[in-house]
Amino acid sequence: MTLVAFGINHKTAPVDIREKVSFAPEKIPHALKDLTSHIDFEEAAILSTCNRTEVYCGMRDFNEHGIVEWLSQFHRLESSQVKPYTYIHPDQGAVRHMLRVASGLDSLVLGEPQILGQMKTAFSAANEAGTTGKILNRLFQHTFKSAKQVRTDTAIGSSPVSVAFAAVSLGKQIFGELSGKTVLLIGAGETIELAARHLHEQGIGRMIIANRTVEKAHHLAEEFGGYAISLTEISDHLAEADIVISSTASPLPILGKGAVESALKSRRHQPMFMVDIAVPRDIEAEVDDLDDVYLYTVDDLQEVIQENMKSRQDAAKQAEEIIDSQVVHFMEWIESQDSVSTIRAFRAQADRLKAEMLEKSQKMLAAGEDPKHILEVMAHQLTNKLIHSPCNQLRNATSEERPPLLEATRTLFNLDNH
Repeated sequence: MTLVAFGINHKTAPVDIREKVSFAPEKIPHALKDLTSHIDFEEAAILSTCNRTEVYCGMRDFNEHGIVEWLSQFHRLESSQVKPYTYIHPDQGAVRHMLRVASGLDSLVLGEPQILGQMKTAFSAANEAGTTGKILNRLFQHTFKSAKQVRTDTAIGSSPVSVAFAAVSLGKQIFGELSGKTVLLIGAGETIELAARHLHEQGIGRMIIANRTVEKAHHLAEEFGGYAISLTEISDHLAEADIVISSTASPLPILGKGAVESALKSRRHQPMFMVDIAVPRDIEAEVDDLDDVYLYTVDDLQEVIQENMKSRQDAAKQAEEIIDSQVVHFMEWIESQDSVSTIRAFRAQADRLKAEMLEKSQKMLAAGEDPKHILEVMAHQLTNKLIHSPCNQLRNATSEERPPLLEATRTLFNLDNH
């Protein structure tokens, strides 16, 4: 069986192509059963995210065209629409690719952790659909273990590389635990939503979301257990905020020095951490002159992100070394499976010969023949049957100039020591 990793991702295909070959979660069980109903496919799993669609499978006969055809037909596309954007990795390449994906080394954001959870979901779906077997089960478990080792032994995921995550991480550095803190989020776009998600995961105590459209703020606040207000109400709640993160499309500043100064007085000058992600800026630059205010702009965060990205790239080199080692370990296990099946077949052949000789000897004993004679005959015939085929192969190896077989035989039967 050939292991195969086949797919399309953000590096090889634009989003309009990725959309066409993606799988909704509820369709994956049917897709897996459809794929493994084809005679070439013994095992299969499907990973489908916004950035990639990949099929991990075991094939009786390696056939790239067969996978492209299946993926195209399943999505009612011509193979010519799909083939130019695909990649395929057989055997060792498939193992390496899966380990790199799970470790975040093949992600749009280097080292992002979400992909490992998505891969675990893909394995669970395939397992429930009954389309995994001994090889894929072992490979996925090995993949999860290797990705965990990468996370543990390197700094691949420890440094924030998104603006929202960097903002939340800086807040945690300043305040330590966030459970007793209040955050004021200004805006309700993608960056603010991502910041809200990170803050929620970090256990923020209280969340206030201000937006020009209160309904949109309310929708976001409801998701994360927050409280929605309009932009005009910010001055009434600013003093409550330990952290302020702002990202709007306003052409003019939303927070001025005077409003922040008043809030600090109400707070008895307890420190405020403020992040202005907007361009143009939402918070007047003069706010940075105030004591007890830590103000960061998007440029400040970009510097942090660039430093952290370099840290991740250095960690990625270490991660690649771990993966190289883990690929070798898995391929050794695969090869050991070949030896196990060979040993099993060899034992089965020997057992058949033994049974045949026993049956023959019992018939001779029943006929009254001399037991000593029977033992001599059986020993002679069993020896001949055991060495007949190997001897023929060795003679052919000599005539066909196949010295490796001769050398392997001497090692296998320990002949050099006799």
